[in-house]
Amino acid sequence: MLIETEITPNPATLKFLPGRPVIEAGPPRDFADADEAEASPLAEALFSLGDVAGVFFGRDFVAVTAGEGADWRDLKPEVLAVLLDHFSSHAPLFRAGTAHDIVIEDDAAFAENPEDADIVAQIKELIELRVRPAVANDGGDIVYRGFDKGVVYLAMHGACAGCPSSTATLKQGIEQLLKHYVPEVTEVRAA
Repeated sequence: MLIETEITPNPATLKFLPGRPVIEAGPPRDFADADEAEASPLAEALFSLGDVAGVFFGRDFVAVTAGEGADWRDLKPEVLAVLLDHFSSHAPLFRAGTAHDIVIEDDAAFAENPEDADIVAQIKELIELRVRPAVANDGGDIVYRGFDKGVVYLAMHGACAGCPSSTATLKQGIEQLLKHYVPEVTEVRAA
């Protein structure tokens, strides 16, 4: 089995592509620490390496974030070994009954004005069709959190969370796209 590796805009995160689906159905999964990783044998094994600060499962990739001071030259072979063992053995990605605890929430972060329903639908469609695929290419995900008085709130996950260029992505990329297609949008903020 060959697992390809790609760099991401976040220098602390590498994207690993096993050449098969990682998540067969449902939304991506994000693990911010070893406690959350208990829901997944694979995430738990990656955190057990000691230098892993985050694990993200996308549809066809695993993004791993190295902890502060970790060197990818040392960590990468260890991560590849864990991934090879997992995918070669066809082990389950999640322990039974635990996957629902770590699903990235798609719901709004706060109550929205019902009068904004058409605007929100346009925003969500643009994010789903134009933004999320591009962000997934960089080893992450972006989730709609809310819309209030012209401001769109988005949460970034995986390689995008904590990435030095995430602010530029939000402001120069996503904000410009949404403003162009949805004139009611005045700003995009991280939630």
